[in-house]
Order: sequence, then structure tokens, then C-alpha cells
Amino acid sequence: MSTPFKIDLKNQVAVITGGGGILCSVMARAMADCGAKVAILDLKPEAAQKAADEIVKAGGVAKGFACNVLDKASIEAAHAEIKAAFGPVDILINGAGGNHPKGTTSKEFLAVEDITAKKDGVTTFYDLTADGISFVFNLNFLGTFLPTQVFSKDMVLKGRGNIINISSMNAFKPLTKIPAYSAAKAGVSNFTQWLAVHFSKTGVRVNAIAPGFFLTDQNRALLTQPDGTPTARGNTIINHTPQGKYGKPEDLVGTLLWLLSNEGSGFVTGQVIAIDGGFSAFSGV
Repeated sequence: MSTPFKIDLKNQVAVITGGGGILCSVMARAMADCGAKVAILDLKPEAAQKAADEIVKAGGVAKGFACNVLDKASIEAAHAEIKAAFGPVDILINGAGGNHPKGTTSKEFLAVEDITAKKDGVTTFYDLTADGISFVFNLNFLGTFLPTQVFSKDMVLKGRGNIINISSMNAFKPLTKIPAYSAAKAGVSNFTQWLAVHFSKTGVRVNAIAPGFFLTDQNRALLTQPDGTPTARGNTIINHTPQGKYGKPEDLVGTLLWLLSNEGSGFVTGQVIAIDGGFSAFSGV
């Protein structure tokens, strides 16, 4: 990966949750390439360390840490380890999140016969459980809220810092079948605006990136067939993306670095930036 442009992050400590994933590991490499010391947090410590090892191999500074973003004690433990290894935190990227079948309906549209003549294997709106919805909502919203509580205090005490949340297209236009994920990402966007105002006197800026459709390990089976051709849902997405393609992880890097640059975006806070090939601008007609 080549970083499209460089900003000066020398001596800054950057934390990225969900850092072992495809999108977040690319963002971690970009920050390291600009001089940051990157703490890569993931529920799977081996994934975090693998991403960190790739950065170190390329000449950067990084280390993997185990962290459950839904467990405040786990986050606090990771924070203590990061401060011991690198020092207080300057940047937080809240990248952890995702969807789950327990928060997903089988069909895009409800039909009366789905209730009156229920078929095995069909999950309707009425079959969704509080536990399933809570899991997805908590992973995305509380998984942003709790790390922010823990890591932002370093920034507030320094009088400077950057927080970037990861929202989604679902925050602009809820996608069919995934009500919990859509609601959670709308909550992340709203929280971004709230926190930006709340922190506005502290020197800490808060913004969000809203990726469109990128192929990741989580959605690949949903969007592509085993032979790589698109599924019906994949075709619908491409047909509603004016640029006619999925994003590449590297497409996030330019916006990320711009938001992290106080020289480039010092007057930008409380914003949710779509990186979506025009998806959110297209009505479908």
C-alpha cells in the first residue's frame, strides 16, 4: 500500500479498535507510515499482532493488544498497557463493529403469509429477539462509546486530540434486512455530533467516516458467490453505486489523514464523511 500523501504524526500515539480487520489494518498502516506509534486492538490478539507485525516489518512502530470493546475493564487494561509501551493517547479510531445474523431478517419485505404460513428458516421482524438486537447494537454503539470514555481522557488532559468513529451508509439510508446494525450506525453518527460539541472547548475534535460498500471478511459471502460473481444483493449494491464498483480499503486513507491533520481540517468537527462512490447521493432513478 502506498500512502497517497503524508501528514506529520510523529510521536503521536494512535489507538485503533478492530485493528485486525481488513479496513482498519490499512488505516493503521497509513498512520504508522506518517510516524504514529500505533496500538492495534482486537478481540483476537493474534489478528492484532499480525497487523502490527506487518507495520514493524515496513519500518513503523506498532504493537497488538487484546481488547473486548464491550468490557470496560478490558479496555482499561489495554489502555494501561498502551501507556506503558507508548505513552498517553493522541488519536482514537473506533473501528470495532459489525453485524450478526441474530439481528437480521431473512427477507427484504414482510408478507402476510410469512406470519400465517410460516416457513422453516425464515426469520421475520417478529422473530428477532431482544438479545440479538442488543448484541448488534451494543457492538457498534457501546463498542464506540466505551473506548471513547477510556481513551479520550488522555487527549482532554493534553488539550488536543482526534477521535474518528466509523459510521456507515446505513446511518444515511437504512438497508433492508439489518435493522439493528442500521440503528446502531445512526446512533454512532449522532453520538459523533454530540461528542464533538461536548468536547469543543477541550481541543479534541470528533468526526466520523461512513464507508460505502467494501468487500471484507464479514460481508464477502453475502455479496459474492464462491466463484467471485456477485450475489443478487451484490448486484443491487453495485447498481445503486454510481461509480459502479466496491471501494478498496485504500480509498479510506485520504479522508482519514485529512481528518487527523490539524493543519488540514482544524476547523472540522462533528462531521460524518461518506466514502461511498456516490451511493448516498443516488435515488435509484
